[in-house]
Amino acid sequence: MTKNELQFFLDIATLAAQAGGAVLKYYLGNLKDIQEKGRSGDLVTEADKASEAAILAVLERHVPEHGILTEESGELGDINSPYLWAIDPLDGTTNFAHQYPFFSASIGLLINGFPQVGVIYDPFHDELFQAAKGLGATCNNRLISVSKTDSLNKSLLVTGFAYDRRETSDNNYAEFAYLTHLTQGVRRSGAASIDLAHTACGRLDGYWERGLSPWDMAAGIVLVEEAGGKVTAYDTSPFQMSSGRILATNGYLHESLSQALIETPPLSSWKDK
Repeated sequence: MTKNELQFFLDIATLAAQAGGAVLKYYLGNLKDIQEKGRSGDLVTEADKASEAAILAVLERHVPEHGILTEESGELGDINSPYLWAIDPLDGTTNFAHQYPFFSASIGLLINGFPQVGVIYDPFHDELFQAAKGLGATCNNRLISVSKTDSLNKSLLVTGFAYDRRETSDNNYAEFAYLTHLTQGVRRSGAASIDLAHTACGRLDGYWERGLSPWDMAAGIVLVEEAGGKVTAYDTSPFQMSSGRILATNGYLHESLSQALIETPPLSSWKDK
């Protein structure tokens, strides 16, 4: 894949993210239809659907032969294509429904199964994060890079909780408590794409989460890696999109954060560690 080809796809992803973001701006504070998608707390609104339609229109116009995996409509087109777009038309729907300012339109392109292009548009703050393999990462056309924080006790981390957190003991609560104890703080924005974008630009030093889908992660992975960070499984083995688990850091903290996740004690005893 040449740099010119990647730039072409990056330009398309940018158009798509901006189209979706424009829809989100229109609906912010004006929602009339908020529904649950079968899992408690998993919301969908007319903004999700309208943003997806705007994004799909851009992709249909420019790359109609590519496969698409999107949160609302699922698999579209040839999903066995070497080019697969992973789309979240509104990442952070619950935030959006409450007008809490952490949400985005997120567009990632997997080429032969690996994230290669990513654009995350935060319409509330008008921040456009863009990256492609070998082309670097930017926010509003300015180069970004990860932080240089090299110890957990000086770090600010971010995480999230999956929709099944009420039904499973593997719910990230113990990890959240333990890492809060070891660091300067752990935030929870409620939008994986924003967490990854903020890790890429150095506002946060590391991020971990479970229960994610490809559309939550694809764009942000490219951003973090192109900004100089590292993305793996919790145990630092190669990242697997199908696992739904991600560890993304500035690189300096990667081993220590991984070790802390592995050694996290039960929630009932974390204060004694």
